[in-house]
Amino acid sequence: MKILFDKIGYNEKPFRQEIDGVVVDGTLVKSGYHRVALQGNMDGRVEFICSGCGVEIEQEISTPLKLTISDQIIEDKDDLDIIEFLNGEIDISFIIESEINSLKSDYHYCTKCSSSDEPLEMEF
Repeated sequence: MKILFDKIGYNEKPFRQEIDGVVVDGTLVKSGYHRVALQGNMDGRVEFICSGCGVEIEQEISTPLKLTISDQIIEDKDDLDIIEFLNGEIDISFIIESEINSLKSDYHYCTKCSSSDEPLEMEF
């Protein structure tokens, strides 16, 4: 789903998008001259790879989203959750896929590995 940056006003614009079993319900509202605030919740089931044994596992996720979207390059040390769309379109699908991939990059363990007392191999 793509929304033109200029179509977002100071009144909240609700949206709902589903990708691969993950649903995001949220709102977009203009928060500044070149900024839009995205607030919502991301819920669904995501397949992860167990960091201990490599088995595919499916876990339920429920994550709040609070992001700033801009249509120009912004260098702000206070707000690191800025997503820039320089073509004038906000791509909600891209944001959801990016957030899912961010969750997948974390460590996840299956029930077998999380209940095991065996130490994991660590490299330094």
